[in-house]
Order: sequence, then structure tokens, then C-alpha cells
Amino acid sequence: MFDKLKELICQYVEVDPDTITKESRFIEDLGFNSYDIMCMLGDAESEFDVEIEEEEIMKCKTVGDLLSYFGGQENG
Repeated sequence: MFDKLKELICQYVEVDPDTITKESRFIEDLGFNSYDIMCMLGDAESEFDVEIEEEEIMKCKTVGDLLSYFGGQENG
């Protein structure tokens, strides 16, 4: 799941996937703006077959936070 998320991130920001860690912060480290984040999350919903609660997702500041969120939301 981490590798798929890194691929998805790289579709939105110009960053070397090898530099993305679970501690990478979306805005401060990866250069996302709020629009990019929302678009990426929409794609992530489809990719990982999860439904993202906007209120909860706003708490996700790092790649690891998002992975934990998706892990808790996985079906089956």
C-alpha cells in the first residue's frame, strides 16, 4: 500500500518517490497545496477502495497518518 501511495503522490507533486517516507508531511515536505491534497484523496478513495471522511482526513498530516487511516478503513 505504501508503494501505491507513493506513486499516487508523485502524480500530484514533483518529488522523487525514493525520498517519500512515512514521516513526510504533505504540505511542508512534499509541497502539496490544499487543492492537490483533495484531488489526490479522491483518487486514493478509488485506488484503495475506501471512503474518506473529510473531518477525519484533515487530521492526517503525514504519509504515515494517511496509511494508518486507510489501514483502518480497508474492507474485508
